[in-house]
Amino acid sequence: MQKTILLIIGILSSIYINAQENISLSLEEAINYALKNSYASINATRDIDAAKLKKWETTTMGLPQISATIDYQNWIKKQVSLIPAEFFGGNAGEFAEVAFGTKHNMNATATLNQLIFDGSYLVGLQSAKTYLKISENAKEKTELGLREAVINAYGNVLLSEESVKILEKNIATLQKNIDETTEIYKNGLIEEESVEQLQITLASLKSQLSKTKNLKNIAYKMLNITLGTDINTSVTLTDNLTKLAEDNLNLELLSTNLTLENHIDFKIAKNNERANELFVKLEQSRALPSLSSFVNLGYVGFGENFDFTKKEQKWFNSSLLGVSLNIPIFSSLARSSRTQQAKIELEKAKTNLTETAQKLKLQLESAKTEYKYSLEQLETSKQNLALAERIERKQQIKFFEGLSTSFELSEAQRQLYTMQQNYLQNMLQLIANKASLDNALNTPIKN
Repeated sequence: MQKTILLIIGILSSIYINAQENISLSLEEAINYALKNSYASINATRDIDAAKLKKWETTTMGLPQISATIDYQNWIKKQVSLIPAEFFGGNAGEFAEVAFGTKHNMNATATLNQLIFDGSYLVGLQSAKTYLKISENAKEKTELGLREAVINAYGNVLLSEESVKILEKNIATLQKNIDETTEIYKNGLIEEESVEQLQITLASLKSQLSKTKNLKNIAYKMLNITLGTDINTSVTLTDNLTKLAEDNLNLELLSTNLTLENHIDFKIAKNNERANELFVKLEQSRALPSLSSFVNLGYVGFGENFDFTKKEQKWFNSSLLGVSLNIPIFSSLARSSRTQQAKIELEKAKTNLTETAQKLKLQLESAKTEYKYSLEQLETSKQNLALAERIERKQQIKFFEGLSTSFELSEAQRQLYTMQQNYLQNMLQLIANKASLDNALNTPIKN
């Protein structure tokens, strides 16, 4: 009975787990899913959280700091000092051995430190804000790249699905042709070579189908990795390749201009320039004086025995207020050297910013060219597919009427299969080029 119960629980658990591992996603849903669950997106969010904590850590350096210490000393053998014996009525020139203090000593101290002025602290606050912006920009760039990766992975799965369907349909049609041709051959109306020629084509299609199914399995696993889920998760895609291709037809994008200041890569380069400006200010601030203060409160106790936990123990308190002013005077030109190095890095950052602007312009022009070409290729492949279908149908009619050879029919079929794959590939390429163009235009993600 117990085994039966355990078996039922195991089955129910398996059903529950499988139910949890089945997800159904449109392309938009897949993008949103990846933005929340992908490994890159999760770590980018963690980087922002770490940057916020770093910003607060820097802020606290200028806030009051309290520390406490407790020191305990046990003189196993007291230190002996020599004092002239004449101090105690002894002979001049002789020394008396004296041990000062008690065997047990305890000292408890609490100190409050407050930074009043430090130029590097002010620069540090500005740097913490810039560091947070850099982390936020990195997350935005990660999300834009993730969107493109999901689109490509999603499209590859759809391509493999469509390829399998077309191959299975072609195999069914070709098998029917072979069956009909075999009957004609049995009646002695055609050569055996005609049957064999079609069988070669069929074998090639079956091999291609087997390979495509394996690639489909890999495509699903790649999609799962991009989404941030287990590679064995069962995912159902609700969009199809044709619909996505139609949705990505947008001629207006070819005339869209780029606002450099809004592009994430330009923002990152700009923040890098700002960070290097702060490094220069940091090195310059090291030449400024720094001012800090402290308040100290302490208690000390003495005794020949360890009686510090007793009420009778006598404690002596003390307190101290102090101000410290540190004035840098001469560093053998070390500060000057560091400042000059920081200025060189700043100039490099400015050059990188200019280079980034030029690269973004070139990237946009290239993306527009590729997208325009994919639009033209899709239309061309669509027309070629229609022509190939008509040619293949005509060759079938001619072949069964005895007006053409099996070789001509096979050639027409192979041409059709090639045009079918070209059309699918061009639809996928259009979708991928549209995603690249969105990135080049820094099209924001809607989530």
